[in-house]
Amino acid sequence: MRFLPASCRKFCTQVAISATSQIARLARLGQIDHARKVFDQIPGKSVTSWNSIISGYFQNGRPRDARDLFDRMPERNLVSWNGLVSGYVKNGMVREARKVFDVMPERNVVSWTAMVRGYVQEGSIAEAEALFWAMPERNVVSWTVMLGGLVQDSRIDDARRIYDMMPEKDVVARTNMLCGYCQEGRLVEAREIFDEMPKRNVVAWTAMITGYTQNQRVDIARKLFEVMPEKNDVSWTTMLMGYTLSGRMKEASEFFDAMPVKSVVCCSAMILGYGLTGEVDNARKFFDWMREKDDGTWSAMIKVYERKGFELEALDLFALMQREGVAPNFPSLISVLSVCASLASLDQGRQVHAQLVKYQFDLDLYVASVLITMYIKCGNLVRAKIIFDRFENKDVVMWNSMITGYAQHGLGEEALKMFEDLCFSSTSPDEVTFVGVLSACSYTGKLEKGLEIFYSMKSKYSVEPQPEHYACMVDMLGRAGKLNEAMNLIAEMPMQADAIIWGSLLGACRLHMNLDLAEIAAKKLSELEPDNAGPYILLSNLYASKGKWADVSELRKKMRSTTVSKSPGCSWMEHDKKVHMFTGGDSRSHPEHPEILRMLEKIVVLLRQAGYSPDGSFVLHDVDEEEKAHSLRYHSEKLAVAYGLLKIPEGIPIRVMKNLRVCGDCHSAIKLIAKVTGREIILRDANRFHHFKDGSCSCGDYW
Repeated sequence: MRFLPASCRKFCTQVAISATSQIARLARLGQIDHARKVFDQIPGKSVTSWNSIISGYFQNGRPRDARDLFDRMPERNLVSWNGLVSGYVKNGMVREARKVFDVMPERNVVSWTAMVRGYVQEGSIAEAEALFWAMPERNVVSWTVMLGGLVQDSRIDDARRIYDMMPEKDVVARTNMLCGYCQEGRLVEAREIFDEMPKRNVVAWTAMITGYTQNQRVDIARKLFEVMPEKNDVSWTTMLMGYTLSGRMKEASEFFDAMPVKSVVCCSAMILGYGLTGEVDNARKFFDWMREKDDGTWSAMIKVYERKGFELEALDLFALMQREGVAPNFPSLISVLSVCASLASLDQGRQVHAQLVKYQFDLDLYVASVLITMYIKCGNLVRAKIIFDRFENKDVVMWNSMITGYAQHGLGEEALKMFEDLCFSSTSPDEVTFVGVLSACSYTGKLEKGLEIFYSMKSKYSVEPQPEHYACMVDMLGRAGKLNEAMNLIAEMPMQADAIIWGSLLGACRLHMNLDLAEIAAKKLSELEPDNAGPYILLSNLYASKGKWADVSELRKKMRSTTVSKSPGCSWMEHDKKVHMFTGGDSRSHPEHPEILRMLEKIVVLLRQAGYSPDGSFVLHDVDEEEKAHSLRYHSEKLAVAYGLLKIPEGIPIRVMKNLRVCGDCHSAIKLIAKVTGREIILRDANRFHHFKDGSCSCGDYW
């Protein structure tokens, strides 16, 4: 047998060590293929070299290549086996990690801890806990990993028991326990942990400050911040967010000015802070002031517009974001999708859907629910159902979206069928489910079925009826003309009736012309919501329909003497990637006003020929019949329909949205318009959808 000289052996060893270091460095830089070339050129590969390249493959998200090399290793040590377990854990492949762990020839505390960490990261805390207690020995890392898992699972008291049992507590363990208490709002116990720490790093200080800010204790957080021995960007940002989330924007602005480094994250926090406290103009000024913006900044401003009802501005900013070459992120896409749902902007909603598919966000259950809601609110139930059917494991939010959607479209049978399917699935119905089901029964006049479901909520489904469920029942009974039964239900409620319940009763009184109960309901509503014009308008409607103009006048005087005001009727529709708005009156603000009026005149002629006569009971003023007809002609939904007839090609439904409930005259008129023009018209009002076709409406005139 020949032996290499000692000098040669030393040289080869040095080459191997140098190459192994290079492999590790290249792997960290993401150049794993280059690292493999270096590995292949090593003349005498040691087990360390093999371990290094295998670790590199795991580090670069290539577990199959890592396992292939592991299987080809001429010899392995404990580090090799631990590297395989840890590598699988880092790549989220906990099952594979456990298979390796179970066949390891020997294990040490590192092996056990890696496996426990894998279960914790996966959220399988029970499995992690079982393995942890089976460990033959534990070190401070093992204890800390298990402690973190229990905190993650919100089992704070169990975490405290682990914490008290720990033979040694490092700063990470103490900070974990501190964070756990902060998450639960148990700040006194968190502060005790903090005060007992023999050594605190900047992470521990920041965690305690975060706890105070997240629990609205901003002033205490500021005092702690001021005495911090050292502060980093995270500390400054945490304190700033404490002010912005509390709506204390004056102090936030002063603090922002004092910050040594004004990161993009901090700027985004200021935008959200201004926006969510209603200072939308200041939020936009701040946004425009920023020289550098990232996708988070854009999404923050879009979110402000979305949350505060500036839907058109949100769409404009989203379009500008794309023109600037900024790729939309998940929050911005979700915000714009919500705007599309609110405006029923189907074309733009489809475009956002396409982008969600492109970035593979559409595979998420939450995104699917938002998409379903968007398509439903845009009147495209078929597309919503296609998305719903794609998911095998549906959550209750998805079921609720479909049930509510069917209810809003007047499809009571479909809503009830969906409810039955939900009950046969592994998902349990919740409070929202029953609002959707009871609304479906109410909208379609299924009184007996609605009563059966309502009275089985608690006994059969363990869901306690809430005020919103009683509101559905009052609405259901009221629509059926059973106003006394509705009043009895209100009297029997285990809680005080809220404004929604009294509003439902008042609406039913308007429908069935019951002035006595209407006055009671209106009085209750004015007590609960003195600034709400709704009850006054409905009562005024009722007085007007009975010709009691003196009462109408008195009511209007009362409205003028207080702070109540009526929201103007407004309708809108999407055409050519723009949202066109119409308000009651002549709508002179629209650039195509003359063409709209000419189309409206043509419609009026066709309607008269079809036997239409304006219903003056929907005009609140004591004026002559000619003036009433003129007023009704220029209701916003009629203007929108006229514009739709001008612009939307035949064969495509005309989709109109309205901010208030559609009036009875417009409902009758649009039914006839659909008949005489041969067009399908879909109107979404404040309550529900109306699908007009061939002279009838999907609501069966029961809305």
